[in-house]
Amino acid sequence: MTQGPATDNPVGYISHHLQPLQAGSGFWQFNIDTIFFSALLALIVMVISYRVGKSIQAGAPSGTQNVLETLIEFVNGLVKEAFPKPNKIVGPLGLTIFIWVFLMNAMDLIPVDLLPKAADLMGIHYLKVVPTTDPHTTFAMSLMIFALCIYYNIKIKGGLGYMKSFLVHPFGIWLAPINFILTMVEELAKPLSLALRLFGNMFTGELVFLLIALLPWYLIPIPGSLWAIFHILVITLQAFIFMVLTIMYISLASEESH
Repeated sequence: MTQGPATDNPVGYISHHLQPLQAGSGFWQFNIDTIFFSALLALIVMVISYRVGKSIQAGAPSGTQNVLETLIEFVNGLVKEAFPKPNKIVGPLGLTIFIWVFLMNAMDLIPVDLLPKAADLMGIHYLKVVPTTDPHTTFAMSLMIFALCIYYNIKIKGGLGYMKSFLVHPFGIWLAPINFILTMVEELAKPLSLALRLFGNMFTGELVFLLIALLPWYLIPIPGSLWAIFHILVITLQAFIFMVLTIMYISLASEESH
């Protein structure tokens, strides 16, 4: 949800909200707010999971336990459909990605001026609170998934078998140079599309909230509430898509060569 007064400088207002809190310079420049909120939400996921795991009740499960059990069963069902052989890593990985990305996306539902103004009172003049509106976050996650895909490709096919797939797919060994180019583009497109899809959708959502915040205060409630309701579907769908594509990419990497 968003709320806030109209401003005489809308461009400056939006630019200020889109500017992250940074430290360092050049290659070693870090977005401190992105790191902080990503780590904080990851810690929340770990603490809740640990507490639920320590207090599991078979007869009368708590509400949080019911939700987590439902999510686990759902994700395990997706993994079983994608993997012909049991895989103990991808299920927990997919569940973690879904919950973590969902929570990072959900930060967009906090009023856009609330945390930045609180930070400004403490002398912090720039603050972005939605980690997935930072391309560094989405690209970091997609590159880690890309690294897992390479790992499974080498594990299943072997190093030489993995390299061979670049030469024989899709047209056979006689068109090896063309195969190599096409397969390389196909492989690089996976992490690129994965990162840009999540970043683009969340950045657009944040921008719409900022535009709504520029409206006069008496016009904000209706469009703000309607967009917030719609955005709940968006943040859930984007977390789901990121999780499903992760499972599918690792599944394709785990297929044995023929």
